[in-house]
Amino acid sequence: MSVVSIPIVNKNYPMGCEDGQEGRLIELGKMVDMRAREILDKIGPLPENSLLATLCIVLADEIRTRATPTVTDADLREILARIREIKNKIGQ
Repeated sequence: MSVVSIPIVNKNYPMGCEDGQEGRLIELGKMVDMRAREILDKIGPLPENSLLATLCIVLADEIRTRATPTVTDADLREILARIREIKNKIGQ
């Protein structure tokens, strides 16, 4: 296990992650830092705990309201047809 220091609004938070996942964690940390800074730009200074709570609520809301892709029967038929094509190519 590795530990990576993630800066969020000028404070570092040590975070554990699996070996090899450090880069991904750093990129996710940059996204969180950016959203935290956007919140502060809109509503002004907040205590650390209030900022982190607000940030969590904002991110949770974004996840919940994100449009989910719909898969139609036509999509599934197309996928199945492609699988069959690949299967036939492999079998030859």
